[in-house]
Amino acid sequence: MQVCGISFGKNVVKFDYPIKESITSILPICDHFVVAVGASEDDSLEMISKIAPEKITILETQWDESLREGGKVLADETNKALKEVPADCDWIFYIQGDEVVHEKYLPIVKAAMEKYLDDQKVDGLLFKYKHFYGGYNYVGNSYRWYSHEIRVIRNRPDIYSYRDAQGFRKGDNKKLNVKPIDAYIYHYGWVKDPITQQEKQKSFQGLWHDEKTIEKHVDRSENQFDYSEIDSLTEFREAHPKVMIPRVEDQNWEFEFDTKKVKMSLKNRLKRMVEKLTGYQPGEYKNYRVI
Repeated sequence: MQVCGISFGKNVVKFDYPIKESITSILPICDHFVVAVGASEDDSLEMISKIAPEKITILETQWDESLREGGKVLADETNKALKEVPADCDWIFYIQGDEVVHEKYLPIVKAAMEKYLDDQKVDGLLFKYKHFYGGYNYVGNSYRWYSHEIRVIRNRPDIYSYRDAQGFRKGDNKKLNVKPIDAYIYHYGWVKDPITQQEKQKSFQGLWHDEKTIEKHVDRSENQFDYSEIDSLTEFREAHPKVMIPRVEDQNWEFEFDTKKVKMSLKNRLKRMVEKLTGYQPGEYKNYRVI
């Protein structure tokens, strides 16, 4: 069984993406790795090229930022990396530059790859998510966060990155058939110092919207991101992945949140009540088909 990891990034140093930790976290179960690195204003290319040159192939790209509708440029970059995966690879492990896999889950992921290797009905593997917010001690637990997504797919030409690269589709816009696994993706995209987070938001919104629309999403008069405007968080009391420990220890800003204060709407409070009673989340968006 051959596995190829893929990722993409641009200005990852400037906006403090933990892409080195992202890639390193899944390297132990990858035989190859392809990273699409967009032309950057920092030393992103140099930094990524030093991670594991014996395994990693660097694809230098130019982002087409005219693909603003729905963040299509992100899927475009993902698809560029997909096309460079060696033909003899069976599975592709996709990791975004702000996602990390805890080392305790790697045996589970590899075992699932082996289990479903010859079951061609299975297009991919579905992961659970922990979305960290504001700091390394809090995880989002409201309905603004997606709870699952596909991060392992078969190496097939009919499978492609979908919309803003959150998930995948196959053929003529069909959902992938997936098997859920008991493994989490740790998403750290909302854990940066407030100044860097604000700069990242200004830049990132440009991948979806024109200048007039961006003004509605980002207060350009502010030089720091306000983490306090969040509806609900829960405390994280477990261990972070080993590759993230230096970042956790180096956090240089303060963020405190009263987890007892929930700002969710009545509709979402009712949804949470139903979910606690039945395990079913009403209205959850699912870009996949569980088989």
